[in-house]
Amino acid sequence: MSLTPEIRDEYAQLIDDVRDARRAYYTDDAPTISDAAYDALYRRLEEVEALYPELVANDSPTQEVGGEASSAFAPVTHRARMYSLEDVFSDEELRAWLTKAQENSQAISGKNPTWLTELKIDGLAVNLLYRNGALVRAATRGDGTTGEDVTHNVRTIATIPQRLSGQNHPEEIEIRGEVFISSADFKALNEKIVAEGKNPFANPRNAAAGSLRQKDAAVTAQRPLSMYVHGIGSSQGLGIETQSEVYELLASWGFR
Repeated sequence: MSLTPEIRDEYAQLIDDVRDARRAYYTDDAPTISDAAYDALYRRLEEVEALYPELVANDSPTQEVGGEASSAFAPVTHRARMYSLEDVFSDEELRAWLTKAQENSQAISGKNPTWLTELKIDGLAVNLLYRNGALVRAATRGDGTTGEDVTHNVRTIATIPQRLSGQNHPEEIEIRGEVFISSADFKALNEKIVAEGKNPFANPRNAAAGSLRQKDAAVTAQRPLSMYVHGIGSSQGLGIETQSEVYELLASWGFR
């Protein structure tokens, strides 16, 4: 297909619109459009880039992971990169992803993959760094490489162990998951905020992100935050091969 000036203009506008929406959602915790509207913009951006690969810019939102780290918090470089999830919107796309995953598994191990399905928790991705079993730092995902130091705020969340249970912990390990607010707690929190004459949060995800990214940890401590852990980043000598083993290990260390 020929590349017209109209396509170039549309592509530039899509990049601006998606970038603005991502900044509002991930960095400002104040979304300006619905999730469905954002998905439509992002999918159209992907479609244009697939049709006209010569257009793809290095700074396109499709080449980035999540949001960017805020200058309000000290930057933290993750030991291992944090990736975002890939969305699919149809049975056809899901089948294509399954085929690709099977081919990759065969190429790497010579085996077909086994599958484990998980709930998607819509919260704020957080990376916990434990050293000799003690929590020493917590950071948001940020752009996947550099996040925000939210250690003091994370220490107020009751479901996050300050020290891992058991023994023989790795000298250093990154444990990852989502900080979130349940639907029931979100409803109660918004009712309280409205009663105080303040504007309510738009959705549970932004309520969790806004609560965690407070400059005053005392404010965070008053919010009903929880964390669902689901993965391990940088670590040494664990010998784990499956996601089920990850969950078993995390449970043995005191995560719920």
